[in-house]
Amino acid sequence: MVLERDHIVNSRGFSGSLRHEKCESYFLFHGETDLGDALRAILYFLGIAYCFIGLSAITARFFRSMENVVKHTRKVVETDPCTNTKIIRYEKVWNYTIADITLLAFGTSFPQISLATIDAIRNLGNLYAGGLGPGTLVGSAAFDLFPIHAVCVVVPKAGECKKISDIGVWLVELFWSFWAYIWLYIILEVWTPNVVTLGEAFLTVLQFGLLLVHAYAQDKRWPYISLPLERAERAENWVPEEVASCKHENIAYEDYPELHQAGGDESRNIVDIFAVHARSESGLVYQNLPGNDMPESSSEHSQPKTMLGDSHVLRLWTQQFADALMLESSESRKVNNIYLRLARISWQLLLAPWRILFAFIPPYQITHGWIAFICSLLFISGIAYVVTKLTDLISCVTGINAYVIAFTALASGTSWPDLVASKIAAERQTTADSAIANIICSNSVNIYVGIGVPWLINTAYNFIAYREPLRIQNAGGLSFSLLVFFSTSVGCITVLVLRRWKLGAELGGPRIWAWTTSVYFMLLWIIFVVLSSLRVSGII
Repeated sequence: MVLERDHIVNSRGFSGSLRHEKCESYFLFHGETDLGDALRAILYFLGIAYCFIGLSAITARFFRSMENVVKHTRKVVETDPCTNTKIIRYEKVWNYTIADITLLAFGTSFPQISLATIDAIRNLGNLYAGGLGPGTLVGSAAFDLFPIHAVCVVVPKAGECKKISDIGVWLVELFWSFWAYIWLYIILEVWTPNVVTLGEAFLTVLQFGLLLVHAYAQDKRWPYISLPLERAERAENWVPEEVASCKHENIAYEDYPELHQAGGDESRNIVDIFAVHARSESGLVYQNLPGNDMPESSSEHSQPKTMLGDSHVLRLWTQQFADALMLESSESRKVNNIYLRLARISWQLLLAPWRILFAFIPPYQITHGWIAFICSLLFISGIAYVVTKLTDLISCVTGINAYVIAFTALASGTSWPDLVASKIAAERQTTADSAIANIICSNSVNIYVGIGVPWLINTAYNFIAYREPLRIQNAGGLSFSLLVFFSTSVGCITVLVLRRWKLGAELGGPRIWAWTTSVYFMLLWIIFVVLSSLRVSGII
């Protein structure tokens, strides 16, 4: 039984030591096996690329739903003891730091998490863990830390500096991010070499909860737990004026159909998803009302309750399909260059199937965006499943180790939402908190949830069915990648600290220094990819 399982694992290419003369697997129909291996590899690579385009297409809708979730407020009524005046206080439901770690970091890392979970479920019954999940997540961590930092550091305008305002929370998140990879190395090489037990998997997932508690304690400055570091004062226009002008306090203009611009460019519809970060941490708004008269309609912060059966929702849902079928926006029609217009139309044609598919996601105005948020994650999981199938086929027809494909192509493609989220934060916020927090927290989520949950599924199944632990295929290659990543990440964080010391900010600054930092970060990523690939290939 064990030998049979080992053969199954090896035939999928995780060890790279076995390749069939002809790959008999196929994606859609058996006739694919009659095509040459080279042609099949090209078609499967194009399929993965198109899946990544799908991820980019759903990113805007995903962020829209996330924005509605984080801007949700609750009403608290209090009485002023001095004047006996009723005070209505509106506070954000989501805490600043928790929103960054959960909704933002977890949501943008969901493509990698779903891919790893799907890979784990496919390997139920095997004594060896799948290689796609860990490879993608470690590679994604490197992509998050290096290329995304490289983009964010040059996004601010020339001379504009953006620094982390709450250095204490960042240090907590950084600690748990570094510890995540140290912990993973301990599991693979020190505690139980090449084996993962049920207890280790459970402790890995548990540490995500500890990260949330520690970060929240630091944000609230709990004694004995938090670091004694003051939070820097944030500017009043932390949400820039051009973004805030599109809102009436907590109500986005998109909530009203008469203000909805049909056919607009999807990328322009990504409003400020970080509205949870108002100048006042809790987003408090006060309204004095004499006596006991407190009409619900008097509050300008009361948000319209939108239900599935409302005609307003049906109009919005219909508008989603109309926008998906529209090839040219009003902005595109103003372009005089015929070639540029043709290029935009061609791109819209390429996106059309994805946009039509994603139009079935309910409007984000429903239930504060939760239904759209969950549906977006389900669609992302579907795309991740297709990607895992195509990756197996590429490994089968080319003989390339699936682990190499995972930490290069898959890691880069599935990290697209991380890149978009951090870039938007670096552009629209006057501080670097969310841009950098998304990167650091995503790396923690990758280990504690992305690897911990799949391992927990596999180890629990093996413990119940076979009373045996989970073995890690190519554990040496994974451990080596962790060491390389840890070493290069120290170089990355060191440069961020030096920028803070010399320039006063982690992002932006003089263009020459911004671009120099960006190139340095990209070199670190290339070093990681090259060394990890050589190790997996057995060259070093």
